[in-house]
Formats: sequence, C-alpha cells, structure tokens
Amino acid sequence: MMPLVASARFAPFRARRRARGVAFVLVMWVIAMLSVLLGSFALIARTESMQSRHLFDTTTARYAAEAGINLAVYGLSKSDPTQKWVADGRPYAIVFDGVEVEISLTDDSGKIDINAADPVALKSLFVGAGVEESKAEELADAIQDWRDPDDQTGLHGAEQGDYRAAGLPYSPRNAPFETLSEIQQVFGMDYAIYSKIEPAITMFSGRSTPSAAYAPMEAMMAIPGMTPDLARQLIQERQQLAPGMLNQGGSGLLLPDGSPLMADGGGLTYSVKSRAKLPNGAGTVLDATIRMGGMNSAGRPFVVLRWRDGENA
Repeated sequence: MMPLVASARFAPFRARRRARGVAFVLVMWVIAMLSVLLGSFALIARTESMQSRHLFDTTTARYAAEAGINLAVYGLSKSDPTQKWVADGRPYAIVFDGVEVEISLTDDSGKIDINAADPVALKSLFVGAGVEESKAEELADAIQDWRDPDDQTGLHGAEQGDYRAAGLPYSPRNAPFETLSEIQQVFGMDYAIYSKIEPAITMFSGRSTPSAAYAPMEAMMAIPGMTPDLARQLIQERQQLAPGMLNQGGSGLLLPDGSPLMADGGGLTYSVKSRAKLPNGAGTVLDATIRMGGMNSAGRPFVVLRWRDGENA
C-alpha cells in the first residue's frame, strides 16, 4: 500500500512539472515568432531607409546637375569673349552644395547635321567611327535617300523596295529627320554604329560640314585630310587655349589643308552634359541640347530642344 500512497502523493508535482514544461515550450515558441517578426520589421525598415537614401541622393545629384546646365547658360550668355564659356567640349568643374559637378558643352556647329551634311562628310563620319569604307558609303547614301523627297535610289543607297525586301515594316521618310534617334531606322544602320556617332550628330546646325573649332573627335574625322592623331592633337591644344583666342585667329593651329583653325561664328544651339557626383559615389548625368536667345515660357533665356537624364549615364 505504501508505494501506491507515495505515487498518489507525488502525482500533483509531476503534473505541475509537465505543465511547466509545456509553458516553457510555448514561451520559447512565442519568443521565436517574435524574433522572426522583429527581424522582418528590421529588414523592411532597413530596405525603406536604403530606398529613401537612394531617392535623396538621386534628387540631390539631379538638382546639382541642373544647376550645372543653368551655369553653362550663364557662361554662354557673357558678352565678353574672354569670359564667355568655350563650347568646344572642354570640361568646367564646380562644387554645388557639396556635390562635384563637371560640365562640358559643344557648339552644334561642330557636329554633323544629318539633315544637311554632304555625302563626303557623312561617309567620313562613319569611317572615323570604325565602319568599313564600303559600309560607310552605303550608310551615307541611305541617309541621303531617307531625307530626299524622291524615290530614286542613290548609287549605294536604299529606297522603299529595299526596305520591303529586307522585311522592314516602314519606308524612307523622304523628308528631313525629325529626331536624332530616327537615323537608327535607316537601311543598314544598327545600334552599335549609332552609339558611336551619336555624340557627333545634330539636326540644328544647318551646315554641310562641321566647324573644326568646336568639333568632337568623331566629327573632326569628317574634315578632309584629317587623321586620328592630328584630330586628337588639335582638340587637346584647342581646349588649352584661353577663351577668345580662336576668335582672334591667333591660335597657331592648322587644319590639314594648311588653313588656320578659327572660330567661324558658331551657332546658337549647344549640347550640354552635366555630370554630378556625391561624396558617397552616387550621381547622375543630364544631357541637354539648348538653343540660346529670346525667352521661353518659363522666363529663361534658352529653349530645351532635347533632354536626357539617367543615373551613371
């Protein structure tokens, strides 16, 4: 009888121990669940913080880059040629509210006008971009056929029948280009070639050949007799000249034909690139084509003709 009495006496203690064990398991389960929830909340908060920081950095960089474009307009507006910013691609560096900004501008008279350039200039542009001579001739003539008003195919060009035979769902416009990117639709053109020539083309100069005083490397190669080494040398020495020197004709720089490199007036349309970089490495680039003169609807002394922006562009 004694073992039964003892067993009955300790039964409540064993029951309490089992209850405490179950409670302990429940507590640990609750703690684990709370840990998971807290970890999720922490991850969400960290993600939102990073997104907010990214948005803040991007906005800061964008405003700094816009300040760079407005400063370029101010520099171009100066009447004193010795103070006026030179639009030959040379960089101008500023610090705006702690953000480093590098600005470069190019007078579009130094670019190849795809609506006005002659076949020789167009072919030289493509050859300078690394395109084989035969392919360069085809592209130059195809551009002519795209923009001329007739349906007569050039010697190496392409008209409606060629586009249809290639399975393309469009034909030449037979009118001037309306956008720079439209040139990608020209027969034989591809994005790899377009990306090489894009910095050197415009629709706003009206010139058949580029001005060497402002031409970037790709457009400089369209000048008869130009070589890559001479083009690089001229650009380097040109960008080291003080403002106003090319206007006076005292640069001492000579083109392949022996004529002096001079600023032949320039134009009113400029391509401006403003690159902003924060101390933490974040940044953005604004690439705009502007036309100086008059007032736009916002009261600014320029009109935006083309605008592109993008982080790390």
